[in-house]
Amino acid sequence: QVQLQESGGGSVQNGGSLRLSCTVSYWRNCMGWFRQVPGNQREAVAASFVGGGEIYYSDSVKGRFTISQDVSKKTLFLQMHRMKPEDTGRYYCAASRVTGGCGLESRYFGVYGPGTQVTVSS
Repeated sequence: QVQLQESGGGSVQNGGSLRLSCTVSYWRNCMGWFRQVPGNQREAVAASFVGGGEIYYSDSVKGRFTISQDVSKKTLFLQMHRMKPEDTGRYYCAASRVTGGCGLESRYFGVYGPGTQVTVSS
């Protein structure tokens, strides 16, 4: 079972930046970032194939967030700029199922980390 551990969450002002990291025990073909607000379903904000290929962003973060990876260091990143209060939530790193494609739908993912909290104040 792949192991995932997020870090880098915290509090930031409206318009600020944060970078989340996720260390992975080993790569799956597709990795992503999800976020969840209490009372809401977990939603994907970014996903990408490992080692290159298509990258996916939700409309709410497109142009502000960037997903990237350091394959040799087994680390996935989510760089967040121009953050808004509605970006507040718990952010989860996700690894795809053993077989399958990649995208923003939760059906592509089978493993999640424990999450890291992000709070954006107005």
